[in-house]
Formats: sequence, C-alpha cells, structure tokens
Amino acid sequence: MSKTFAKVVDYLADLRRYALALTREPHDAEDLVQDTLARAYERQSTFRVGSALKPWLMSIMHNCFVDGQRSKAVRRRNSREHSTDASYPASQDDAVRLSEVRRAFLALPDEQREALHLIAIEGLTYPEAALVLTIPEGTVLSRVSRARQTLRANQHSAPPKRFKIVGSSHDE
Repeated sequence: MSKTFAKVVDYLADLRRYALALTREPHDAEDLVQDTLARAYERQSTFRVGSALKPWLMSIMHNCFVDGQRSKAVRRRNSREHSTDASYPASQDDAVRLSEVRRAFLALPDEQREALHLIAIEGLTYPEAALVLTIPEGTVLSRVSRARQTLRANQHSAPPKRFKIVGSSHDE
C-alpha cells in the first residue's frame, strides 16, 4: 500500500459523515464506507498522484451510493417493499430543534442534500464537490442555493412548539 493510501484513514470521519447524509441510516452508512474503501483499494491505480485524496474518495462513495440506490430500486420493484422513516425522541428544546433541522435536511431532494453536505459539512470546495458529483460547478452552486432556501423556508414556516410542563403549579 502506498503512502497516499495510508492517508485514507485520515478521511474516515469525513466518509462516515457523508455516508450518513447519503443513506440516512447508520448501518447503511457503515456498509457504504466499507464498500467505498474496498472499491478505492481495488481501483487505487486510477488515483492520479498529486491530486486530492478526499474528493477522489468522496467520488467513489457517491458512485457506490448511486449504484446501491439503483440496486435497491430494482429490488423494491421486484418485492414491493417500502422503507420506514426513523424517528428520534427529543428530550429538550435544543434536541427538538436539532431534530427538526435534521429532518428538514434529510427531506431535501437527494441532489440538494448531497451537494449541501459536501460543501457545508465536508468542507469541499465547489470544484471538488462538482468532481465528486460529476456535475458542473454551477449546478453544485444552484443545488446548494436551493437547499439553503428550502431549509430557511422550513425554518420560518414551522409553527412554534408548545410544551406543557407536567407536575408544575402551572398545569391547566
């Protein structure tokens, strides 16, 4: 294994975050990371020396995810299975707010969520994200902009949460 591929370990946390953003399920995300690492190892000869490793790995992950989604769609069509949404209990206001933001992020269309994750969370540049997603840089800009607009619109349109304090003297 070359020195370049020894650095793959430095990007495991980034890969796990991106995988979770893509898959929305921790187990699927971990599988995606493993598939990505296996594919990267198999195709290490395609890595251009001197180019950035992180966008190359993210690109492999994106392609693994797209391939997996296509396979799932075929299986779903054949078996007529439906997926269920995960819900996360919240115990405090911040947890509720964070859960709302997460839910809004996960509800974004796939292409917007992928682009926003690469830019806002992974810290890739727009050209690097365009390389990962194999789309023009302007398309990445557009998708990120629309994702942010959607999140802002959801933030302002969501009704304020009202909580009842149980067991206090203010119970009605």
